[in-house]
Amino acid sequence: MVGCRFAFALEEVRGVSFQLFFKFMSDLQTAFGLIEDYAVLRKNRRVFPDRACLDSLKTLPQRLPEHGIEVKEILGMLHGTVAPATVMTTGPRYFGFVTGGSLPAAEAAHLVATAWDQNTALQVMSPGCFALEETALGWIAELLHIPAGATGAFVTGALMANFTGMAAARHALLKARGYDVEAEGLFGAPAFAVVVSEESHSTLFKALAMLGLGRDRVIKVPTDGQGRMDPRFFPSLGEPALICLQAGNVNTGAMDSGELIELARQSQSWVHVDGAFGLWGAAAEYAGADSWATDGHKWLNLPYDNGIIFVRDTEAMVGAMSISASYLNSAGGIEPMQKSPESSRRARGVDAWAGLLSLGVSGVKKMIEDCCTHARHFARELERNGLQILNEVSLNQVLVALEDDERTMQWIAAVQAEGVCWVGSTLWHGKRAMRISVSSYSTETEDVERSIESMLRCQV
Repeated sequence: MVGCRFAFALEEVRGVSFQLFFKFMSDLQTAFGLIEDYAVLRKNRRVFPDRACLDSLKTLPQRLPEHGIEVKEILGMLHGTVAPATVMTTGPRYFGFVTGGSLPAAEAAHLVATAWDQNTALQVMSPGCFALEETALGWIAELLHIPAGATGAFVTGALMANFTGMAAARHALLKARGYDVEAEGLFGAPAFAVVVSEESHSTLFKALAMLGLGRDRVIKVPTDGQGRMDPRFFPSLGEPALICLQAGNVNTGAMDSGELIELARQSQSWVHVDGAFGLWGAAAEYAGADSWATDGHKWLNLPYDNGIIFVRDTEAMVGAMSISASYLNSAGGIEPMQKSPESSRRARGVDAWAGLLSLGVSGVKKMIEDCCTHARHFARELERNGLQILNEVSLNQVLVALEDDERTMQWIAAVQAEGVCWVGSTLWHGKRAMRISVSSYSTETEDVERSIESMLRCQV
């Protein structure tokens, strides 16, 4: 009520008609009502939209009208036509990509922060959101066993987190050889080796390409049967290099051994950890690394988009990401835009702060443990019913297959069409498989059992 009285007072002072304010409030109430309606559907709605819902998208305006449309009519289109065609990734039975749900506190805070519409590039642009962001980064650093003194930043996702961490590595490795890559570019820059796993995620290679380090000039270390980098094939390095470890194989959930960090130290190499989701399951293993990338919108169950990067060497991070202009007045310290690729950016830290505060340390641990327990439940029951489990279920990922690839793909399509749950497909060591990724706080044993029943029913 205080906020409403304040708004009314402002309208009176400015001499603006109350009509616009009442209309805004009415539209806002409509929007929140539609959000509530959508939330009610999460538990039991089809996970993937049916053909009729997809076809209805064709009824939406295809050309921009000459005159604008009323807000309520626009909201009606969104709720009546687009919402039924969305994928219920915030529900308890979405097991396709490694996509977390959205914690209630984080989702509510996200809506509030959207209304604030803050740009958190600089502290002076939003002192309140800056404070929440710094606090949230500190909490995440503690949860992930990031060493004291490391600097963190919020970015769009793991791709940009990897990009930022490896940009800092590029800065440090070339600076050590007397070369300023940010000023001079890569033309004529000293070369250094980049060591990755044969099973590195595709986004890591995209980040390397964006950095000018190349997708194909890397040294790829062979892996074991679970997708872990095999230490026996780790290269002997005579000079400092960039070593990229993986915490959480996107198919099996397997982790590269933290012992590889010690091998990297023998050549004074920089160790970057791509821990998009797996870092939440085994963070202590990688405390000796130099940079750590992860996602908030995967296993931490924050709204999209939310990625996090930490770098041990703050100077290298700022050196790679710094920006300057006469009008960029700093409040002192390191500004958010000086440690990440973005300048203008939304207040991602608000979502993280609220979500973490709602869980506490024990709640975060339980959320991770529950997902792993559900994954083991999937594997145990599907194997008991004669299906092939292709991986060691050590985290939240399960790979399951039928006798041949054609039947497996038909089976996956049938499960997707039934709509009880949604799973994806993958290719693992030459064999097609169903990939089950359990990543949502809202998944319960009942959801796993309903999904297993659907999977068994849909066998072809």
